[in-house]
Amino acid sequence: MSVVRLIVAGAAAGVLTAAIALPAVGGAGVTAKTAMEEINLKPEDLDEPPLPERTVLQDGNGKQIAQFFFENRQSVTLDKVAPIMQTALISIEDFRFYQHGPIDVEGTVRAMAKNFTSGGVTQGGSSITQQYVKQVLLNAAETPEEQAAAIAPTLSRKLNELRYAMAIEKKYSKNQILEKYLNIAYFGAGAHGIQAASKRFFGKPASELNLVEAATLAGAVQNPNRTDPNVSKKSRDALLTRRNVVLDRMAQLQKITPQQATEAKAKKLGFKDTKVPGGCEVSKYPYFCLYVQNEILNNEEFGKTAQERLKLLQRGGLTIKTTIDPKMQEASEKAIKKYVSSKDKPVASQAMIVPGTGEIKAMAASREFGSNKKKNQISYNVVADGRHGGGGGFQQGSTAKPYTLATALEEGLKYNDGFPSPATYQAPGYGSFRNCKNERVGDPSHTVSNSSESSEGFKTLQTGTWGSVNTFFLKLEERVGLCKVVKMAKRLGLKRADGAKLGEYETFTLGINEVDPVTVANSYAVFASRGKYCKPLVITQITARDGKTTQYKPKCSQVMEEEVADAVSGILSGVFTKGTMREVGGIGRDAAGKTGTTDGYTAAWFAGYTPNLSSAVSLGDPRGAFDHRLMGVTIGGRYYSYVYGASISGPIWKASMLQALKGVEPASFTPVDSSRFGGCGDGCAPKKPEKKKDDQGGPPDPNDPFAMFNMNDNGNQNHDRGRGHRRH
Repeated sequence: MSVVRLIVAGAAAGVLTAAIALPAVGGAGVTAKTAMEEINLKPEDLDEPPLPERTVLQDGNGKQIAQFFFENRQSVTLDKVAPIMQTALISIEDFRFYQHGPIDVEGTVRAMAKNFTSGGVTQGGSSITQQYVKQVLLNAAETPEEQAAAIAPTLSRKLNELRYAMAIEKKYSKNQILEKYLNIAYFGAGAHGIQAASKRFFGKPASELNLVEAATLAGAVQNPNRTDPNVSKKSRDALLTRRNVVLDRMAQLQKITPQQATEAKAKKLGFKDTKVPGGCEVSKYPYFCLYVQNEILNNEEFGKTAQERLKLLQRGGLTIKTTIDPKMQEASEKAIKKYVSSKDKPVASQAMIVPGTGEIKAMAASREFGSNKKKNQISYNVVADGRHGGGGGFQQGSTAKPYTLATALEEGLKYNDGFPSPATYQAPGYGSFRNCKNERVGDPSHTVSNSSESSEGFKTLQTGTWGSVNTFFLKLEERVGLCKVVKMAKRLGLKRADGAKLGEYETFTLGINEVDPVTVANSYAVFASRGKYCKPLVITQITARDGKTTQYKPKCSQVMEEEVADAVSGILSGVFTKGTMREVGGIGRDAAGKTGTTDGYTAAWFAGYTPNLSSAVSLGDPRGAFDHRLMGVTIGGRYYSYVYGASISGPIWKASMLQALKGVEPASFTPVDSSRFGGCGDGCAPKKPEKKKDDQGGPPDPNDPFAMFNMNDNGNQNHDRGRGHRRH
């Protein structure tokens, strides 16, 4: 009789055995004759979808920072499984595995006899191949109904299982089948596959398992839910008993000596309960992790539907290399911790982005991520927008003013163009400001005031920016047009944190829209990269389970003239020496930036950049910025009557950038085109009364990089610059 005929005959015998011994299984009226009529035992190919594998996130250096999984599994090749583990499993589950075909006739007959004499089903007699088939079908089932059908005690299901097993035995070698079974089997305690089980139970890889540990895991596969050591003492006792059964069986089969079995049985269970955390809450960099997670879940590039994307993340077995730089992340975390306590209700958050690529290098916040309110944890991504797990953000404040400045420079205004800026401002009429639908949104009844620490008088693009003069920027926005300013901001990537449309009102330039640090830092990166906008980038490479690698490159476009961006940087550079950050100071290399204090002190910002790195820091109270203003508050152990942009956010920015850029070769801004932006056009300051010859000062200081730009068309210096421009 041929091997195939023996297999078929054996299978038929097994089915008849099942039909005779288990009449209830097939339902009423099932006889040997009907069972034989149903037998059509021909090999049938089994669809083997990829097993759910964990997805790993890595930092820019290739070190793991997080993992996601639907099932905790790490597939390994058979040579990575200790031989004693292989022996233990085969001994207890299918000791004739290497001798029989897809069905073990002897085992089935033995099971029949046991079941017949016991009056019930006490032994299954399934081979390892059959068990593998059952696990494949169970893993492929997506609904409870499909899962129930995959393990249903019916004759038709058993027959299909045998057909699949025959095909599997023809398709793979015995070692390949054993490897597949070891990787698919569930061992309890949330561990799928031998590698995950070995690490979960004993804190070591499967290659290092000893006899006692191997017998424990071999015993767990029979009924992993009943012997789950993570459930109770009763279940641990059940697993210990089952382990000893395996040891006795190994001794009976002479795989180990009776003495070895006795010594092993005397040992404790040894379950180490090694946690295998998943998700962002346990990541070292939770806010960045959340950004990556949501980038995958919301991006159709990773799947057409939300369900497909979630499945890819949790089951895809991907290795995702990200942009985060541990050194820069640490710099951000330390700087924040220096000024804001994790126990403070107001939260400071920061993002760092590379100009010209959009790579996010750091995302940090003062409060820990999590859901424990007693520990003052925060349960959303305060550094990012809602699309990336964030909340509603905070009003941008005066860090929005550079968008108006850039618009003015693009429209042809020069550094010393300006106009008188009073202490208060009211729109001349409703039509003084029109949104991008050409609707009149001016509000003559609304009065805008300067900060109590800002001065009034004639202001230029330079002095108005350095002093962050509200009334100057309202008049500047009125002149260039609200819609043009809004379009400029959008070109730079500005959007609301909550995903709603930007509010297009006359106070747009004062930062009335709620935004997030990633968005603001990335908009300022456009100035640093000489007008190039790049979409924020967190994933640089994804390696699939089959080893195929996909690279993700920056997505950039030129949205502003290089010369205009240079001119913006030229003015914002003066914020550190002549403006609202002069008391904090710069960082010893070319840098530009802008403070941001909102109306009513609801939030405080600083956004700034070098040619190498852009960063934004926000500070606000997540409980409600308008109900919990930054007035009369203690933050980081220090009391503040009022919190300005340069009070906390500015120092955090400075400290973090100094450390993040340590060892990075300083780069310089491109010099401003003085022929285009120097002096003034039709907005020159009024002429000062001429002084007597002996009272006139000397020529401009040649060491002052702004000297040329502080000359009006008549060659006279603008003496207004630098007066009374304090924090805002």
